[in-house]
Amino acid sequence: MKVATCLTLASLAASASAFAPAPVRMSAPLRMSDEAVEEAAPAAATYTCISKEAIMAEPNTIEFGSVWDPLGLADWGSEETLAWFRHSEVKHGRVAMAAFVGWWAVGSGLRFPGELAHGIDFTSIPSKGLEAWDAVPGWGKAQMLMFAGLIEFHDELFFSTRGDKKHYMRGGIPGKNMVPGLFDPAGLSKSKSAEVLAKGRSSEIKNGRLAMIGVAGLWCAAAVEGSVPLQPPC
Repeated sequence: MKVATCLTLASLAASASAFAPAPVRMSAPLRMSDEAVEEAAPAAATYTCISKEAIMAEPNTIEFGSVWDPLGLADWGSEETLAWFRHSEVKHGRVAMAAFVGWWAVGSGLRFPGELAHGIDFTSIPSKGLEAWDAVPGWGKAQMLMFAGLIEFHDELFFSTRGDKKHYMRGGIPGKNMVPGLFDPAGLSKSKSAEVLAKGRSSEIKNGRLAMIGVAGLWCAAAVEGSVPLQPPC
């Protein structure tokens, strides 16, 4: 009996030791130093934005002889900021070119066939720009703004999902259109060289700048009589 009892106690002790916490061995004392509490350095960027020099090199400055930037906008922020400025400039130029052509077409008497809205024929639209805009129903204006918003949204979206997947602020080309079929439905630019495309972008920027000035002049002449010298009623 004594042998059995001793074996039982020994087995119980061995079972209990299996659940005992293992001793923690300290190889070296833990100390808090000044280096240990320093903030971690931010991770380096994994992209290279287009440089300021590359942006300012287009378009050429033969008209003024140098970059015309009286407000110093090119010195605001980082290279990403300047890339955003250039992208916005190209987009505003495109809108201004379309607006100028539309204003001219309405003033010249060109009209689409059919109705603009129920009960409103295109032929009934006035020939003056702001009056023609006022004649468009509210829902028609809302549809135009919504369409423009969808283009803007998908342009930003496709920068991350199409082509080289480089956003214009992350190494992509500012002003590049990413909405399929919007500006080049026939794909004429696919066969052009990089030099030809760069020349086309420079021309587009200059034409867009001129169109922005032109549309501003038309609007001022229409809104404030006599504000633009030699400008006929528009």
